[in-house]
Amino acid sequence: MRLNKFFILSLILASSLISCNDDDSRNTPQIEERDPEEQALADADSINNFLDTHFYNYEEFENPSDGFDNMVRIDTIAGDNADKTPLSEEENLMMKTVVRNDVEYNMYVLKVREGEGQQPKFTDSTLVSYRGELLNLSAFDNANTPVWFDLTTLIRGFSAGIVEFKGASGYKVNPDNTVDFTDDYGIGALIFPSGLGYFSSSQTSIPPYSPLVFNVQLYRVNETDHDRDGIPSWMEDLNENKNILDDDTDGDETPNFADADDDGDGKPTREEIIINEDGSVEFPDSNGNGTPDYLDPDTFE
Repeated sequence: MRLNKFFILSLILASSLISCNDDDSRNTPQIEERDPEEQALADADSINNFLDTHFYNYEEFENPSDGFDNMVRIDTIAGDNADKTPLSEEENLMMKTVVRNDVEYNMYVLKVREGEGQQPKFTDSTLVSYRGELLNLSAFDNANTPVWFDLTTLIRGFSAGIVEFKGASGYKVNPDNTVDFTDDYGIGALIFPSGLGYFSSSQTSIPPYSPLVFNVQLYRVNETDHDRDGIPSWMEDLNENKNILDDDTDGDETPNFADADDDGDGKPTREEIIINEDGSVEFPDSNGNGTPDYLDPDTFE
C-alpha cells in the first residue's frame, strides 16, 4: 500500500459522510420521527435478509490476482453467483450488540483479516480507507486514499465496528515520501442499522432510516489525548459506558477528556498525575481517600 507521507504525519479533518456532524437536513422535507425500538426491529429484518442473500469476494482473497487491492466487495447471490456462500454463513462474521440512547442494536462485523498491529480504542484516531453502501449496494461515499478519523466524531456504527480490527504491524517511508504498509492490516466490512447511523436525518445519497454497509481497511492507529493532559482519552471514560461526553468531574460542562483541569481545583491534571518513561500513567492519592488527586478538588497545593 502506497500513499503520500502527508496522510501519515498529519491528522486530516475529513468532510466525509461518516462524520456524525454531517447533517444535510437544510431545505429538505420534514421526516416523520419513528419509534427507535420499532425501527431497530425493521432494520434487523432488512439486515438479516441482506446477510442471507449476499456474499463477499472471498475467492479473490483466497487466490488474489496481481494488483488485487484487498478491498471487500459484496454482491447478490443470483445468476452466475447462485452457488456462493452467503454472509450469514461466514465463520468470520461476528454480531456485536451496541446500546445507543437506551436501545440495543445488533450490528455485524465481517473480519476478513483482523490485522496484526495496534487495535484502536473507541476514542483513538484511525487511518482508514473505505467504501460506504446502502443495502441495495448503491455507493454513497468512498475514500480509496486512506484518511485519518477521530473515532469520537463518527457515527456510532462505524466507530463501534472499526475497533474490532487492528492496523498494520509496520510501515516504511520511501525516498519519494510514499509509504509502504506491511501487508497485515485489518480488512473487513461493517453492517449496521440506521439507529447506529443517521436514523431519521437526511444525508446526501442516504435516505432516512437506512441501514449502512462499510467495506474498510485499517492501516494505523494513534492513541488520542484530546486535552493533552497526559491521560489517554479512553481512560477518561470513568463510568466505562463508551461515552466520554458524560464524564465531567467538576461539573463545568466540559467533559474530562477535553478538560485540562478535571477536578477544577486550579491545578492542571498533568501536574497531579505521574507519567512514566514508558508512557504508562500513575494516579497518586495523596490523602488516601480513594479518589486520585486529579479528580479530587480537596487535594491541591
